[in-house]
Amino acid sequence: MPDVVVDLNDQRPIWARPDRFGAAIRAALPADLDLVVLDTPSEGTGDGSTGAHPEVLAAVADARVYMGFGISEDVLRAGPRLEWVHSGSAGVGSSLSPEMLRRDLVFTNTAGVHGPPMAEAVLGMILHFARGFDLAGPGRRDRRWDTAPFYAADAPLLEISSSTVGIVGYGGIGREVGWRVAALGARVLGLTRSEPTPERRADAPDGVELVHGDAGFARVLAESDFVVVTAPDTPETRGLFGEAAFDAMQPHAAFINVARGAIADEAALARAVREGRIRGAGLDVFGIEPLPADSPLWELDRVLITPHVSPVTRGFWARQQELVLHNLGRWLEGGATTPDAARAAGWRNVVDKQAGY
Repeated sequence: MPDVVVDLNDQRPIWARPDRFGAAIRAALPADLDLVVLDTPSEGTGDGSTGAHPEVLAAVADARVYMGFGISEDVLRAGPRLEWVHSGSAGVGSSLSPEMLRRDLVFTNTAGVHGPPMAEAVLGMILHFARGFDLAGPGRRDRRWDTAPFYAADAPLLEISSSTVGIVGYGGIGREVGWRVAALGARVLGLTRSEPTPERRADAPDGVELVHGDAGFARVLAESDFVVVTAPDTPETRGLFGEAAFDAMQPHAAFINVARGAIADEAALARAVREGRIRGAGLDVFGIEPLPADSPLWELDRVLITPHVSPVTRGFWARQQELVLHNLGRWLEGGATTPDAARAAGWRNVVDKQAGY
């Protein structure tokens, strides 16, 4: 029976697991530990799979390590000896089952691996609104050369270098967004869940100010030209953006969400855009996916919609492999451990199961 089980055979071609990934893990393991790399279909969208193939359940029966897209409760029940589980997805909501919360095993995820492409997607959305690309849409659709929206006295055109970008959830992805827009001259407000340590403040790039709590959130809403959401979906963030939040934003500000759809009330967002209470929205995530055809968001020219593809990149597996090999080295050095011990030993991306990320 295998000691380490890799169940990361995503069926989407661009996410296909390369042979080098399994080979790199095999090379890092001592000869007395067995590895199985499964070819059963795996689902890497969203938070990953919520169920498991029978072949997976059989493989984990005596395994100590499991790697999959999401950690289903079936896998945990089938693997009583599991010490460390790793999800190839960044989101962990569907993995936090009663069985996961009950057991003191180490749970790591892929947070941050998606950071570079998602940050570039955010940058593209910021430029979309800053340079008024949305204003050109109706003219192109009607084959009409229309400069009026750009020349109007109230044309909503901005330069990033004179803008403030507020980032709600200044973690791995938020930091990737922050340094990119700061490098272009933007002032950045990075909202963190708790008060940042002096060391974390000192590590922030020039132009990035870290804020926290309700007061920090209020500043982000009131001062930002672009409000970017990169926070995880937790009980504290769910529904964070409703009527009150959109009313607190500046009328020329754009709302951008690449995190999770549940963080924003989509009906309230559609009303805010339609009524001109905010500039517009760039959305990659939605409460229901695919976004239903009857959603009012589809009808709004000032809403940019992409189908939850901001993490797509050909660089995923190189970063995933580096992360997994780092943690595999820590596991081989220390064997079975608790989440707190794993953090102390230098593991990366250890999930706080109570906090939900």
